[in-house]
Amino acid sequence: MKTDILSQFNLQNDLIYLNHAGVSPWPMCTSKAVKDFADENSLAGSSRYMKWLDVEDNTRTLAGKLINAPSKKDIAFLKNTSEALSVVAYGLNWEQGDNIVSSNQEFPSNRIVWESLAPLGVEFRQADLYSNASPEDALFSLTDSRTRLLTVSSIQYATGIKMDLRRIGEFCKSKNILFCVDAIQSLGALRFDVQDIKADFIMADAHKWMLGPEGIALFYSNRETRDLISLKQYGWHMVKSVGDFDRTDWDIDDTARRFECGSNNMLGIHALNASLSMLMDIGMDSVEKEILKRSEYLIKLVQSEPQLELVTPEDRNRYGGIITFSRKDLDNNAIYEYLMKHNVMCAYRAGGIRLSPHFYTPYTHLDKVIGMISRYKPGTNDKV
Repeated sequence: MKTDILSQFNLQNDLIYLNHAGVSPWPMCTSKAVKDFADENSLAGSSRYMKWLDVEDNTRTLAGKLINAPSKKDIAFLKNTSEALSVVAYGLNWEQGDNIVSSNQEFPSNRIVWESLAPLGVEFRQADLYSNASPEDALFSLTDSRTRLLTVSSIQYATGIKMDLRRIGEFCKSKNILFCVDAIQSLGALRFDVQDIKADFIMADAHKWMLGPEGIALFYSNRETRDLISLKQYGWHMVKSVGDFDRTDWDIDDTARRFECGSNNMLGIHALNASLSMLMDIGMDSVEKEILKRSEYLIKLVQSEPQLELVTPEDRNRYGGIITFSRKDLDNNAIYEYLMKHNVMCAYRAGGIRLSPHFYTPYTHLDKVIGMISRYKPGTNDKV
């Protein structure tokens, strides 16, 4: 990786950052974009608002390219993944007896919203991914003629299992089942093609692998199924005649902007624009390659230590940037607390330690952390 790209990350020297699957640090270009936007607001107010709209339009274009959307008009900006999932869940016209199929490894955002539909007579079915050799077959086995939607994370947040989205999409298409993907653990880490996987809805916050801020998320809706979502929020921004404030008649916009009822998070958009611009300049092929190299390196390190056991599958087709493992002889939550105390940003997930390096993460940091875990003894207070 080029030195000028690596210089975008200026973390404090005593910090080892391996939690990009949680909340990522910003690159310097993103930090600068936020500072510049703040200064511009302080000095000039909204006098350059048309320029801000150009940045918003460019960010929509970049987000569309990131997932290979047919058009930037298929992209909306919402607050977070949970809001986007709620737009889908409470926009569809459910009938009593309908069911939704998902997995038992989903982050709460992709579970709670569907469970909340139970009073409407909608069943939420969870396939067991832990005891099935094929996660996809486990999902398919729970579908029937009343399955309206299948919703799944592209990569499971705790175990790191990468789902075969193309296969799931083809299945859903053949069965006339809507396909919804929580892509927060893929976008910004791996190449993503919404057209290839035939998804109807894609959502992801910016603050993980996309290296952006919290409070802004992209929401993709397929133009062929967009009209199935009834709107629950209305405002000036989601109409066809946006900006014509004196007009009293209105129609809902045909594009994904219909889901943006009011003013967008312009600060977040400026930040996300900078982060996505950097990722696109590097190229998602290169970003994915570097992340997968680090993931493979971590897997080999874990396998070289007899007391460590992988939770994430070692099959190259089954992992992305998340590698979770456990130490068999000790309390892994205690190990997690030890690592965090010594400035190793990681997570405790699936009963083990979750590490999630990005494309710029030094290999020496991976070596050091695995060494710390292997040498750890209860009560130890060794320095990193």
